[in-house]
Amino acid sequence: MRAVVKYGTNDGEVELREVPEPSIGETDVLLEMAAAGVCGSDVEQWRHNISYRVNVPVIQGHEFCGTVREVGRAVTGFQTGDRVVSETAAVICGQCRQCLTGDYNLCPRRLGFGYGTDGAFTRYVRVPARCLHRIPENVPYEHAALTEPACVAYNAIHVKSRVRPGEPVVIIGPGPIGLFSLQMCRAGGAGPIVLVGTPVDRARLQVGRELGAAHTVDVSQQDPMAVIDEVTGGEGAHLVIDCAGPSAAVKLAMEAVARNGQITKIAWGPEPLNLSLDPLLAKAAALQGSFSHTWRTWEAVLAMMANGALQMAPMITHRFTIESWEKAYHLIEEREAVKVVLTPG
Repeated sequence: MRAVVKYGTNDGEVELREVPEPSIGETDVLLEMAAAGVCGSDVEQWRHNISYRVNVPVIQGHEFCGTVREVGRAVTGFQTGDRVVSETAAVICGQCRQCLTGDYNLCPRRLGFGYGTDGAFTRYVRVPARCLHRIPENVPYEHAALTEPACVAYNAIHVKSRVRPGEPVVIIGPGPIGLFSLQMCRAGGAGPIVLVGTPVDRARLQVGRELGAAHTVDVSQQDPMAVIDEVTGGEGAHLVIDCAGPSAAVKLAMEAVARNGQITKIAWGPEPLNLSLDPLLAKAAALQGSFSHTWRTWEAVLAMMANGALQMAPMITHRFTIESWEKAYHLIEEREAVKVVLTPG
């Protein structure tokens, strides 16, 4: 079968290869991939602009769903033909404090699909049955494929953050996580919402307006702090979400956050920040990291999809087969796409 494989640790060392179909163990299922979302981290791995280890060679892709084609002997609750979507924690130890208390996303031995073990940019994927969730009948595969980034946003906004109805929020970075964070904030009643981007984010800022951002700011055209001060009466936002990553975003977040407010940082950034965190102290503001998600998060997000609380269609701007993976990566790198969905072809 054909697969998008990261085979080395240099820029551009990703290619389409013939790989064997995986075999499954007693507690696994063999999932036939129906749709998979391309994440910005897939592109960063392609460029090898990352701050974590990748077990090369590895099949990329961690946002995926499909149909169960085979079940292991010890698997219960799933059968051939079931429509399912998979979590990303492909390997966990099951014995550490985090695993035993339900925070297995923080297991120190965790390995995720697409970097730690083979992922879904192919036709068949070996998946531990514990990772699976049923897709609601009214949710199409291509929407279900985006469950993972929606879960990242849900965990950051509704689990890790103090989102409050009627209070303004600033979101820095209008990529998929930023746009899902916008939707999660709206679902929690927060607002008005200020969405901040750069000149290359023009198309994504437009999607942000469609999804309900009260103000969208291109930093090359407007001073974001002037807009934020106007919206908040000069007090700053009680919640600022960093979905961009670099030091400029952290600096802006510290300027934008209110006293006693909170900055939740979702975006990764491999470079040093090279700035002082003293503004956090002066404002007694909190800086909160957020990573991944858990079973409960996935069930909540799938329910939101099923009842129409999330707008999925505007998030998908391009569709390709895995044969066109490189075109998809370029569209994301150049920020012409919001989400690209790949199919096996």
